[in-house]
Amino acid sequence: MTIPKEVKNVIDKLKSAGFEAFIVGGCVRDFLLASPKFNEGGRGIEPKDWDIATNANPKEIQKVFPDSFYENNFLTVTARTGSKKQELAEIEITTYRSEAKYSDKRHPDEVKFAKTIEEDLARRDFTVNAIAVDIKKTKKEIIDPFDGQNDLKNKIIRTVGIPEERFGEDALRMLRAVRFSTILGFKIEEKTKEAIKKNCIWLEAISQERIRDEFLKIIMADKAADGIEALRDLGLLKYIIPELEDGYGISQNKHHIYDCYQHSVKSLEYAAKKNFNIYVRLASLFHDIAKPKVKVGEGENATFYNHEIVGAKMTFQILSRLKFSKKDIEKITKLVRYHLFYYNVDEVKEASVRRLVKNVGPENMEELLQVRQADRIGSGVPKAEPYKLRHLKYLIEKVSQDPISAKMLKINGNDIIQILKEKPGPKIGQILDILLGYVLDDPKKNTKEFLEKESVKLSKLSEKELKNLAEKSKQEKSQIQTKQDEMTKQKYWVT
Repeated sequence: MTIPKEVKNVIDKLKSAGFEAFIVGGCVRDFLLASPKFNEGGRGIEPKDWDIATNANPKEIQKVFPDSFYENNFLTVTARTGSKKQELAEIEITTYRSEAKYSDKRHPDEVKFAKTIEEDLARRDFTVNAIAVDIKKTKKEIIDPFDGQNDLKNKIIRTVGIPEERFGEDALRMLRAVRFSTILGFKIEEKTKEAIKKNCIWLEAISQERIRDEFLKIIMADKAADGIEALRDLGLLKYIIPELEDGYGISQNKHHIYDCYQHSVKSLEYAAKKNFNIYVRLASLFHDIAKPKVKVGEGENATFYNHEIVGAKMTFQILSRLKFSKKDIEKITKLVRYHLFYYNVDEVKEASVRRLVKNVGPENMEELLQVRQADRIGSGVPKAEPYKLRHLKYLIEKVSQDPISAKMLKINGNDIIQILKEKPGPKIGQILDILLGYVLDDPKKNTKEFLEKESVKLSKLSEKELKNLAEKSKQEKSQIQTKQDEMTKQKYWVT
């Protein structure tokens, strides 16, 4: 992995103007992780954002980069590079800074200029994020005052300095510790872990939007399930989704080998393993969230009647509390509401499948089936997609296809009645059937002009000729429908 030329150009311009300039933050961590020294095989994470720290103040930075903007209170100027790559089109340049007391555990009471890069690194959250790189003409020099490289090598998340002080400055850092450990596969250092357990209540001071954003990054990690379990173990989950933790230790029935909480986490684990999208992952995590509330009885015959309905209401409340968008709330809630659909081959008819598709929406059906797969694996069964689920996929596609009918034509019965000055009757239907045959043979013929001309020609045929042509057209339509159905069955390996 190499440092992009856009980043080098920004640093060169700052140095040419007489200032210091260093690459800092998460991009340095990810850049170093690409090295065989820290990662066997040298495969790291491609940095998405490149940040630079300098001793130039914001006004001086803007003089060096006229095409820039400064719209915050944190001494950060965004310079436009002109790059065609979106992640390099803008680069943030921040003046060295130190931060005073955090009264609200969210924002520094005061942001002050710092004199050195070491002072600037001292205000950062974790040692692996408190490393700077100085690009010199012949080499790259690493500035690492808190031994972050050693923690990278040993795969450890450790705060810079005293954990309680770092979390007292910004309580969201407790969630960030879990996020980094989940995404990077690192362990949280013991003192850091103990400080999180002791002070997890500080999370109540953080806005729901910031919590949501960190939580989603955990959910989208490859090891998302490990992240959820870490949140529970550290005492953070009850300040984010207490409803999920309520399922911990709540046994289920003969259809499940895990308790409610474990089942939800196992379902998420499968969804992440299959790289399903954010909607499916959240629905997989929330689909049985109401079970502790509706549970009746104990042992293998315990019941959870209407848990999908109550669960949908709870999901709506949770997502609303976390400030999700209305569109996302509606979609995820719908997946939870209908995850328990019943289907057995030859038992559930096409009409029932049509109702399911109508309720869920055709655009959400694939995701609903993915939630069912995650639910199955989360229940401890070995197969995510049995024959009956493949057969349901076939039926869903079948009922979702536009039927082959005269409605496909660019002309209708009323048009033909007006053109021919005829009264409604069998003749009009026969002409439509014949026109449909023409269009099935050649879709380009489905124009109003062509169909009107053909209608006039067909109206001049004898009753017998018209009837024979219409019957032939119906047989061709039936053959096409049969072939289409066979192809759909082959697609899902069903008979």
